[in-house]
Amino acid sequence: MFTTRPTLQGTFGMVSSTHWLASQSAMAVLEDGGNAFDAAVAAGFVLHVVEPHLNGPAGEVPILLAPAGGPVRVLCGQGPAPAGASVGHYRSLGLDLVPGTGPLAAAVPGAFDAWMVLLRDHGTKTLAEVLRYAVGYAEHGHPAVAAIGASVEAVRTLFATEWTDSAALYLPAGRAPRPGALLRNPALATTWRRLLREADARAVGAGREQRIEAARQIWRSGFIGEALAAAAARPAMDSSGERHASTLIGDDLAGYEARYEPPLTYDRFGWTVCKPGPWSQGPVFAQQLALLPDGFGYQEPGYVHTLVEGTKLAMADREAWYGDAEADVPVGALLSPAYNDGRRTLIGDAASYELRPGSPGGPGGRAPRLPRFALESVPRAPGTGEPSVATDEPMTPAADGRTRGDTCHLDVVDRWGNMVAATPSGGWLQSSPLIPELGFPLGTRLQMTWLEEGLPNSLTPGRRPRTTLSPSMALRDGEPVLAFGTPGGDQQDQWSLHFFLAVALGGLGLQEAIDAPGWHTDGFPGSFHPRVMRPGSVTVESRLGGRTIGELRRRGHRVTVGGPWSEGRLCAVARDPETGVLSAAANPRGMQGYAVGR
Repeated sequence: MFTTRPTLQGTFGMVSSTHWLASQSAMAVLEDGGNAFDAAVAAGFVLHVVEPHLNGPAGEVPILLAPAGGPVRVLCGQGPAPAGASVGHYRSLGLDLVPGTGPLAAAVPGAFDAWMVLLRDHGTKTLAEVLRYAVGYAEHGHPAVAAIGASVEAVRTLFATEWTDSAALYLPAGRAPRPGALLRNPALATTWRRLLREADARAVGAGREQRIEAARQIWRSGFIGEALAAAAARPAMDSSGERHASTLIGDDLAGYEARYEPPLTYDRFGWTVCKPGPWSQGPVFAQQLALLPDGFGYQEPGYVHTLVEGTKLAMADREAWYGDAEADVPVGALLSPAYNDGRRTLIGDAASYELRPGSPGGPGGRAPRLPRFALESVPRAPGTGEPSVATDEPMTPAADGRTRGDTCHLDVVDRWGNMVAATPSGGWLQSSPLIPELGFPLGTRLQMTWLEEGLPNSLTPGRRPRTTLSPSMALRDGEPVLAFGTPGGDQQDQWSLHFFLAVALGGLGLQEAIDAPGWHTDGFPGSFHPRVMRPGSVTVESRLGGRTIGELRRRGHRVTVGGPWSEGRLCAVARDPETGVLSAAANPRGMQGYAVGR
């Protein structure tokens, strides 16, 4: 099969990420004697600098880690809703949805603390050693990718009239960063340099771990925490058309800590897949696997139709059942053979236009009521009377059905067998005002919660919003052999599943599986404001071929044909436990993701 690049192989170390500078920075850490966890932290902070439209330090990151010889664990860097963030408060402001932009959508920042915990517990390098790459790119500049300028242009008026601190950095002299132009963020470099100085001063004579702990305290309640709380208290224009302040306060910041959790695991096709729990989108991946019939084969007749219809059923269950109230999420029942045998009978020969959540173990789940405008402001699907609605910020659709990724991803494996997969996101430059003294904005992850009581993902103080972020790890015979993931919001566990099945069932190499034609459906409520859906929709790469596209249309799918390289943003690394050979591959779409290694 044709591939755009070779699958890299070696025995020393492998990195794959959504930006070449992050990949090479991680590799530099490995070359300097660091392990996979040191390298991942360095890459994560570089991604905050070089992809500020896709992630930032005040965003969030779920991390899957597999220390050599140890169990796979989840490190959750998703902060909860602040103590003052309730449905009642937001309703009192006249809101039906949490705004998609601005301070009011801020959850407690989680990414920074997760990176610190990973470095403290599993790394070997000092904080200064892993931060120096990000500091260098912030201080001296990096060539801006085209999407940064496009993101700034999309919010030019907002920046110029309301978020003027953002305009000062990203619209100097009224011009958005041009592709390849050197983009600097001196305030961010100053923030990290001051953090290092103050951490050293707080932990004079102490070791590596104590200095990392000092940095965590500075983030929570030192100069960074103070600046975050002050910024949250300043009202700013958001997507509601009004100015609102956040409910986030210093006590919320001071009380947050990233935490370890066991992964959700699911066995299928001789593999064990590890995912974050039901506060993430991760269980959707497992449920899509559970819905596949026995004997299901790669690219068998009706392959795409079967996967699309299974995705709709899994996503309907996501809306009705998944959330941070983990004691109330019947994960075992949702993934049980009996339940999915029954759900599978709903997959017929024709495309479904309905949202059909199930009732594992009895009634109790309830999907949200979609906003009226989401169902009335869009054309109807031909011949069905069903609404056809499109996704919105930050998964902005292009005219040909493509979407811009809202997230980053990175995977690392080292010569000792340590493996990590992480999906940093949030804190987008276009979604909340820049905090000028820090060089980055707050996040907006609360937009994924509902302002409707009684749902598993209702806005609730102290609960994490159910996120779309969903890194993956897969084991054979109990050994971690594959780490992978992708940006893409609601598409993450669709594109990841297609990649995994290409490897697990199709026998494709990593790069072949990434390069294979992709597709996705939006036939369920979107996770991003304004929370809309496109019943019956399937967006495909033109490379999928006329025969398959025609068959999907014959079955009633509303097919949008995108460009030949428009679906998926996968990264992946692998390790053969028998030989120790390491592999890596990266997505060619967007000409930005790269794998490196030797």
